[in-house]
Amino acid sequence: MQAGFRLFGPVHLAILGAIPTAAALLARIGRRSRAAARRIRMGLGFSLAACEAAGLVYEWRSGGLRFPYGLPLQLCDVTVVLATVAAFTLAQWSFEFAWFGAILGSGMAVLTPDLWAAPGSFATIGFFLLHGLAIVTVLTLACQHHLRLRPGAAWRTFALLNAIAAAVGAFDVAFGTNYMYLRAKPARVSLLTYLGPWPVYIVAADLLAAVLFHLVELPLRSRRVPRLE
Repeated sequence: MQAGFRLFGPVHLAILGAIPTAAALLARIGRRSRAAARRIRMGLGFSLAACEAAGLVYEWRSGGLRFPYGLPLQLCDVTVVLATVAAFTLAQWSFEFAWFGAILGSGMAVLTPDLWAAPGSFATIGFFLLHGLAIVTVLTLACQHHLRLRPGAAWRTFALLNAIAAAVGAFDVAFGTNYMYLRAKPARVSLLTYLGPWPVYIVAADLLAAVLFHLVELPLRSRRVPRLE
């Protein structure tokens, strides 16, 4: 962890508390009218897209975006893209992946952040803002538009996640990168730290993901997909 940022310190706890608070506030405002709900989800979509674009520009200008490094091949990048699509369109397929990716992937990122820049830097602020916005977006869509998950959503998303990981893993092997931490665990403490050495932690994380997918599916499980606005 970078000096000046303490895991579960006051700043970290404030960030963790702000995410559900923001989602609850936005959902409450959005329930006042369809117009307000639409403005909020469009605002979230544009904010996600702007943060992702700003991050890529920053990486490019700072020299971090140089093939094969700095490409948007992390799980959070896929999650942000699909959360953006869900915010703009309310498409069921994009919301389902974004739900699991944001709650579990982005949630783990903000709980155990793998920070590489100083606190207060553009990179660190962008890290929390992008992951936090992804979580806020799916929570707001679920509460504000009453989106639910279709039967089998956990298994479909799990299969898609593994397909994406296989493709990214092949890229990692071909170019010596470590996207999605498939070739090495994060240098800083995370859940993967406790799941054994490579490649054991990959299998263990996959099995754990299968269990967690079904747990986070429960709050939004529905056999009838609501008519979207």
